[in-house]
Amino acid sequence: MSSPIRFREASKADLPDLLRLLSQPEMDDGQTLPLAEAERLFDRMARYPDYRMYVAIRDDRIVGAFALLIMDNLGHRGAHSGVIEDVVVDPHCQGQGIGRAMMQHALHLCGEKRCYKVALSSNLARERAHAFYESLGFERHGYSFRVMIDASGEQSPLD
Repeated sequence: MSSPIRFREASKADLPDLLRLLSQPEMDDGQTLPLAEAERLFDRMARYPDYRMYVAIRDDRIVGAFALLIMDNLGHRGAHSGVIEDVVVDPHCQGQGIGRAMMQHALHLCGEKRCYKVALSSNLARERAHAFYESLGFERHGYSFRVMIDASGEQSPLD
């Protein structure tokens, strides 16, 4: 029988495991950052007031992760909002309740920060993920819009 799932903030030492999880084909077509670049970005994220990666641990092994940003807002009378990103579960552990436990933990953290809402986005093609989020009580709300920016930064999306 597997041990319970524990959560903690990710550390820089966790980056190889995080990159392994993020290398799944459903996540950025299996492409990940080189470790040195991931370390640089991890240090930058740590300087944000409320932006953290969290890891799910079972049997002393990282089996899932998510990023959580708690944003300050001028609207909504200053109430915070949460944004969940980079949700990933080890493919060998999917279907074992890890994703559900991670989202419950994220919602708990947002509740502690008195967030008025929590949002996440999911690629249109990820229908299993959509069904999963809806089973947790997330609802489709409005539209998500994006503009892809050229990596050189020279092209304006409005040209």
